[in-house]
Amino acid sequence: MEDRAVIVMGAGNATGGAIARRFAREGYTACISRRNVEKLQPLVQRIEEAGGRVRAFGADARKEDQVQDMFRTVEEEVGPIEVCVFNVGGNVRFPLEETTSRVFYKVWEMGCFAGFLTGREAVRYMKPRGRGTILFTGATSSMRGASGFAAFSGAKFGLRSLAQSLAREFGPQGIHVAHIIIDGAIDTEWIQELFPQTYAKKEEEGILNPEEIAEAYWQLHLQKRSAWTQEMDLRPWMEHF
Repeated sequence: MEDRAVIVMGAGNATGGAIARRFAREGYTACISRRNVEKLQPLVQRIEEAGGRVRAFGADARKEDQVQDMFRTVEEEVGPIEVCVFNVGGNVRFPLEETTSRVFYKVWEMGCFAGFLTGREAVRYMKPRGRGTILFTGATSSMRGASGFAAFSGAKFGLRSLAQSLAREFGPQGIHVAHIIIDGAIDTEWIQELFPQTYAKKEEEGILNPEEIAEAYWQLHLQKRSAWTQEMDLRPWMEHF
């Protein structure tokens, strides 16, 4: 276990960070990435203080060369990539007539194209070994569009389809691909600041806890191939759906 790596693309302060910490507790080296590597330092410190191993990368998941360089470095300097988590966000809300082509394209790049680049690189290293886990983070918008979310829903619909395609192509080759739909508000500073009424539900466990989301990712990785989950949805008990 000492040389096995988990890659978390989009290791932010909530879900991505919790996933990285969860796998690090199990002995994996957490290879965490976001565009601004300096923003990863609090997460690096937290993992190391808990006794885990971590490598931080400043990589733009939309840039093919940067994604390839990161995967190559992990394989050569850390160890075999056993798990890859794509957790890049891009949630924006614009009325359709105010959605510029630049905004739509950027959101698609972040939410879908970057997932393609990440998944493809993961497959290239996992396929020869005949094993590996690739996990894609989805959202409510993966399942249905909503007013003001044409760009985000377009990207997330595409990511879901990508995950399904990878699962069908590479599941028979030993790679477990799963798509996790996060259907509800997550306990983050962003929710706390912009949606205080929603955040107040935290006292009743009415919003998603990043640590519990991370536990679901870990359990997906542990699944035996005789009963793999391809898609999972997570939501608080009081969420309407």
